[in-house]
Amino acid sequence: MVIKKILVVDDSPTERYFLTDILAKNGFSVSTAENGEEALLKIKADKPHLILMDVVMPGQNGFQITRAIARDAETQDVPVIICTSKNQETDRIWGMRQGARDYLVKPIDPQELLAKIASLS
Repeated sequence: MVIKKILVVDDSPTERYFLTDILAKNGFSVSTAENGEEALLKIKADKPHLILMDVVMPGQNGFQITRAIARDAETQDVPVIICTSKNQETDRIWGMRQGARDYLVKPIDPQELLAKIASLS
């Protein structure tokens, strides 16, 4: 599948802007959500090709939302890349166990992000 539509889920306006800017400049169509609940609504309304998921957010955290996406028959084919400041190996392992396809630690390196996206296409 060619990845064109990406949903950025992050409670930080700065981080949403930073990721949206990188992705838009590289030809992706980007939508954003401020929290997990909003993300789930947007995924149902207009299914993205990829989700970039923060972990630390109000309400449900990114691990919980990733697990919900991975367990839902309608959304389980949408890859999730976790983008978080949580840099412990145990966090990375837990994120992958929840269904994430990859794990990036903030600050996000634009070239690394684009390489990870390309590897999923």
